[in-house]
Amino acid sequence: MLGLLIRTRGGEYHAELDESDISSAIWFLASPEFSTETNQVSGLYYFELPVDPLLTGEETERFEAGDICWWPKVNAMVIFYGPTPLSGEDGRPVWKFPLIRIGKLAGDFSNMDAAGDRQKITLVQLV
Repeated sequence: MLGLLIRTRGGEYHAELDESDISSAIWFLASPEFSTETNQVSGLYYFELPVDPLLTGEETERFEAGDICWWPKVNAMVIFYGPTPLSGEDGRPVWKFPLIRIGKLAGDFSNMDAAGDRQKITLVQLV
């Protein structure tokens, strides 16, 4: 697993990425750190990254809170922290576009929604 620290104005969150080409590209981009601006939709953040990885993995539209995914159509990382507008009664995040699951948040991320839309997010490589 590849370790990543996600830093927002609301806190710091640890993540574990798989060892796919997508995750490796993100992990190397985060060395020593990389900052960008987030887009927030209820229950998730997404942000484009300047990587062009080899795409492998099953695409799906249903997720769990804490899932970290890659959005191939726009080269964006997606972080699910709660129910989305398309969630059903079970509250599981759903996105209208297929994504590739590449990792998971570790620990408590219950206050992740405090980061806000159009705010700075920083990815830090953990070794």
